[in-house]
Amino acid sequence: MGYILAVFVNILPGWFLLMGIFLPVSLLLLLLLAYLRIKLREVNKELAQACNPADVVIDYYTQCKRFRNFEWKQRSTKRM
Repeated sequence: MGYILAVFVNILPGWFLLMGIFLPVSLLLLLLLAYLRIKLREVNKELAQACNPADVVIDYYTQCKRFRNFEWKQRSTKRM
């Protein structure tokens, strides 16, 4: 393994390895981290604006009740 690495370093100059491979890859990784950090902040803002969990349960119950009433009305109209 050491021989292969030595031949590779002798063929390619160090500036090419640094500027052509290492620098672009590390910059892309930093860009990805910055993007994910921005998205995480957006999600945290949305979560802070979300309703109280108790309100969510009440809203869910209300929606289920409306749906059941709607189904009941449809069944009663079909029977007539």
